[in-house]
Amino acid sequence: MTQTSERQRWMAVLARASRSEIEAVLGADLPAHDLLKAPETGTVMVEGRAGGAGRRFNLGEATVTRCVVRLADGAMGFAYALGRDGRKARLAAILDARLQQEAETGPLRQHVSALAARQAAARDLASRKAAATKVDFFTLVRGA
Repeated sequence: MTQTSERQRWMAVLARASRSEIEAVLGADLPAHDLLKAPETGTVMVEGRAGGAGRRFNLGEATVTRCVVRLADGAMGFAYALGRDGRKARLAAILDARLQQEAETGPLRQHVSALAARQAAARDLASRKAAATKVDFFTLVRGA
């Protein structure tokens, strides 16, 4: 896996994680860091696709908070978080910077991998519950 795709993967996991999950991964002691861009909240347009793969359409706006930090050693971290939780965005940015510095088998990456596995299991469970309620409709032909 390339470094870019690996970073995209963990950033997606951090974006879906709750603040308490990110705090659990980081632990109590935060590294020294500067806020290059303090947590700020704005909106983004959410797009959908007809049928999942068809034409694009604007679904609506979503509130997003972003943050950029630089650790004392110069590593920069970025984060976008759905909603207005500035602390979550800040912690995710710090974690992004720390993950970039860590070896592939480091403890932080292992924690994020475990978090990704829990998220995948939750998505799978929700998908199976939805599939269990699926109703197939069919058309009857009368008088043929």
